[in-house]
Amino acid sequence: MTLYDKLYKILIYGDSWKTILKGLLVTVQISFVALILGTVLGAFICLLRTRKRPIVKGLAAVYIAVLRGTPVLMLLLLLYYGVFARAGLEPVTVAIITFSLNVSAHVAELLRSALLASDKGQAEAARTLGFSAWSTFRLVTLPQVLRIAKPVYQSTIVNLIQWTSVVGYVTITDLTRVINNTAARTMQPLLTISIGMLIYLAFSYVVFGIFALTDKISEKKRRQNRHNRRLRLREKCTSKIIISA
Repeated sequence: MTLYDKLYKILIYGDSWKTILKGLLVTVQISFVALILGTVLGAFICLLRTRKRPIVKGLAAVYIAVLRGTPVLMLLLLLYYGVFARAGLEPVTVAIITFSLNVSAHVAELLRSALLASDKGQAEAARTLGFSAWSTFRLVTLPQVLRIAKPVYQSTIVNLIQWTSVVGYVTITDLTRVINNTAARTMQPLLTISIGMLIYLAFSYVVFGIFALTDKISEKKRRQNRHNRRLRLREKCTSKIIISA
């Protein structure tokens, strides 16, 4: 059997590509929704983690420690076969809840670390100049936090995509399960699994590409802002020279 015949059998025969695409869409759905919910919840947990009340701060610390230290597969099995066993929730819903909780713990910790690494002197200077606490956070602290947390957040997204490969344990037909089924059907495990790995790799590099694109757009805006400031400064200097003359 030639390589073309093998690829045809894996990707084309019997509309296999449609099955693979459906599995990929399930993976994308779980990853995207869990990322959004996990990021929002993680920001809230980070807020609790930075409070001055020892009880609130301690509970947030325990939440982060437990979820970061628990294997995501064990958490998924616990929620599906234990906590939500009689709730009648769809497996995809349980998977989204599981990964949202896991992501929230990682996001909370990376935001807290970024917050601690930000320049406190700039925030204090802004408050001295009369900025409110919210304005100082929004205009001074938050941009620093996002810039520091961005590389780790990018890795968190890629890790999330990889973690979703375990959802087949709770009867979800995601990309990994489709690849396994296809490998068993075609009797071509090496080539089929290699194709699955390439799909996951491409998915990850799409994430890297999005972040790289946002970096370029941000840098372009910063250059444009610097250019506009120089133009305004030149105009002011020219006006002063004309008035003096």
